[in-house]
Amino acid sequence: MNKKYKDYRPNVAAVLLSSDYPEKKLFFLGKRRNIKRAWQFPQGGINSGETPREALLRELKEEIGTDEVEIIAEFPEWICYDFPNKKGDKIYPYRGQKQQYFLVALKKGAKIYLNNENPPEFEDYIFVTEEELFKKATYLKRKAYRRVIKYFKEKGYL
Repeated sequence: MNKKYKDYRPNVAAVLLSSDYPEKKLFFLGKRRNIKRAWQFPQGGINSGETPREALLRELKEEIGTDEVEIIAEFPEWICYDFPNKKGDKIYPYRGQKQQYFLVALKKGAKIYLNNENPPEFEDYIFVTEEELFKKATYLKRKAYRRVIKYFKEKGYL
């Protein structure tokens, strides 16, 4: 692991498309249960000994109740972001997270079940257009989301 990123928690994120892909390109956003107006893609940490792909499938199963997805593409590099700096509030012993993004689509017939974890990560979810995505997604994540979606569009996946 690159020393430059040692203060960042390894993490995966899923740009999750509806099962209508490729005919329709609708993006999943989950509403975080514990943060007001925080809509985001599913994401989570990579456990010791896990590959990013293994972590992706585990996190999807935990957060949305299914790993019934097709992995379409992977963003070619890690994207880092810093946690918001709140006085006295240390989320992790990390400065932020470094994320590996995957473009995935739900398989036909896959069902989303948000109460798979106790407590659940998300309290609600929606599928949105690209335009709606950047209006609704939590501000902290928008820059990274724009970057990965631009890349997936340039490569012809979106």
